[in-house]
Amino acid sequence: MLNVISLSVENYGISCTIWPEICHFLGLWGDFNVIWDEEERFGGLHVSLNEVNDLRHCVNTCNLTDLGFKGSIYTWWNGQAGDDCIFKRLDRCLANIEFQQIFPALEITHLSKIGSDHNPMLLKCREDAAPLKKLKKALSTWSRATYGDIFQKIASLEEVVMVHEAEFERHPTTQNRENLLKVQAELIRYLALEEEFWKQKFGIVWFQDGNRNTRFFHA
Repeated sequence: MLNVISLSVENYGISCTIWPEICHFLGLWGDFNVIWDEEERFGGLHVSLNEVNDLRHCVNTCNLTDLGFKGSIYTWWNGQAGDDCIFKRLDRCLANIEFQQIFPALEITHLSKIGSDHNPMLLKCREDAAPLKKLKKALSTWSRATYGDIFQKIASLEEVVMVHEAEFERHPTTQNRENLLKVQAELIRYLALEEEFWKQKFGIVWFQDGNRNTRFFHA
């Protein structure tokens, strides 16, 4: 059994006291609510050295390593443009040596922000089991044949959103923000269609509770 935990830290100074209690976990990922250094911030106030030092101390104490990422360096945006715009990397994936030995080919990707001020993180592991590969291939074939157009449109829109996000991060103007929000709205519309498809096809209980993370359950 793997011991992993997903964090959402509202007050890092207080939560840091619980790190000795969770050092036995192999992996930690989520919103740590603090950046590692000034390179992970655009705009806003300078980072508190106490918070940075606390984070580094806790990570080192638990013998964890940042697994890195692909995509934008920033995982949080305050929703503003121009001089009020702030980007930060608040979310990260950490793991110890044991976890990395179990999963030697981990890959973390920062996806586009849709319906949130944070980028979701996609963690991929190498697939060694042949049955899983066969199942994935069968599901992919069925998905393309049954609902391929919408899936392709979503994939295309995700790329467009990421392009607009990158442009807004380089030039956080009001016009670029409007362009970003427009393509995000289009992607949300297609994600709603995808959700309706899965709802009708399988009637999964998650949908009854309004869970909109369909792509992460069925990727």
